[in-house]
Amino acid sequence: MGNSSSERRTGARDRDSEGRARNARPRDGLGRPLPYGEEGVDRQPEGVVRTPDQTVAEAQELLDAGKPFHAHEVFEDAWKSGPDEERALWRGLAQLAVGLTHAARGNVTGGARLLRRGAGAVEEWASQEQRARPYGMDLAGVIGWARELAGTVEESGATVDAGDRAPRLRGAS
Repeated sequence: MGNSSSERRTGARDRDSEGRARNARPRDGLGRPLPYGEEGVDRQPEGVVRTPDQTVAEAQELLDAGKPFHAHEVFEDAWKSGPDEERALWRGLAQLAVGLTHAARGNVTGGARLLRRGAGAVEEWASQEQRARPYGMDLAGVIGWARELAGTVEESGATVDAGDRAPRLRGAS
């Protein structure tokens, strides 16, 4: 995966077509930059407006595939493009995905912290909005998953397999 037509290297920094800094290096499945010229995993396009149901389905597919970094980008699009009253929900879910990313990368402290922060944000949103199952999501189950995984990561100190430890956004299937 090389630079696309909308990305180019200028001096020491990669830039997008508008001149904004944007790293064009290929990335692995956990979002880590690889050296230029290596084969990477396709990135999620940014700024995509999806329905909430599309967001949940696409994020779940990415989580199941062991790509929580990419799922975070899907949640981030929902957080940035959705209604104001749902931004805290999508932001919290993005934090959970980043927490899983860090746990899979071996960052025990950062992973556990972000899993707990995301769980707290989702729990606060659900209690204020009195919505436990928006768009079919099992928020109580997701919150429990995040807190349990945070404890497991801290206790074991071991890197987790992101696909094996992915949450079920809509509950057990």
